[in-house]
Amino acid sequence: MSTKVHVKFCGLRSAADIAAAVAANARYVGFVFFEKSPRNVSFEEATALALEVPDGICKVALIVNADDAFLDALLAVVPIDMLQLHGSETPARVREVKARYGLPVMKAVGVADAGDLDQIDQYMAVADQILVDAKPPKGADLPGGNGLAFDWRLIAGRKWPKPWMLAGGLTPENLVEAVRITGARQVDVSSAVESAPGIKDAGLIEKFGQAAQAPEKV
Repeated sequence: MSTKVHVKFCGLRSAADIAAAVAANARYVGFVFFEKSPRNVSFEEATALALEVPDGICKVALIVNADDAFLDALLAVVPIDMLQLHGSETPARVREVKARYGLPVMKAVGVADAGDLDQIDQYMAVADQILVDAKPPKGADLPGGNGLAFDWRLIAGRKWPKPWMLAGGLTPENLVEAVRITGARQVDVSSAVESAPGIKDAGLIEKFGQAAQAPEKV
């Protein structure tokens, strides 16, 4: 691929994380609001982090089956640009969230086999973007950020009417192959740029950003 790929660095938890993502040409930065995740941040922490993000970079809130009360409280204090629904939210719930908050909504869809692809079309009808992610293993505590990839050939050659983002097990080393097979123009990374769960590594962030800027050279 000769065109750069837009990157969302997810699960950022410090000003240093933000600085590293910005330096790596992030198009999106993601904040996780899910208590079971090692990347979870409080509303107060996220508010401070959001103020570190330059204009032009989309600030995304990752939420899991959040109710209106939670979202009301979150959006009252954290300046968020996009909501990422990463739980078992239905298409109807996606529509409700969009209508209530007036923000773009990205819906994560877990893929393990071809039977999971029909969901993508259903959510495409109501979401602004789709995050095509690896389905978490049964019994997993986390709906994402598990460092697992799915068989990218399942979505090879597919065209969708709205923007979408590839996630799940992406690394600087396999990014070029993932982009080649799927045609993804946007990718999401979290665990692969960490030295330990929830601890981002500036060097790995830089390396991933370099791969995304010129994937044909990787």
